[in-house]
Amino acid sequence: MSISVPTGKRRWRCAQCGNLTRFDVTRTVRSRDYLHFDLSGASRVEESEVLGETVEQVRCRWCDAVDSVEVVDRPAAEEGVPAEGDVERA
Repeated sequence: MSISVPTGKRRWRCAQCGNLTRFDVTRTVRSRDYLHFDLSGASRVEESEVLGETVEQVRCRWCDAVDSVEVVDRPAAEEGVPAEGDVERA
């Protein structure tokens, strides 16, 4: 089962218990990372670009349901109020 990722206008909701805030997410990410190695050989990621992402499973943290998590509209999207991340910049 693949479920879409929440956006500024959509969010996850557990249809079984109503949870909107706590989920365990299993996902596969394909990325390109820029690693910086110091002279001792230790590394750290300085840049990361996500090339692809698939959400494989979303489990409700409250009731442990897997098949009940759905994507629903955020209330701000219905009222015409810009959701966080949807603000237009000049």
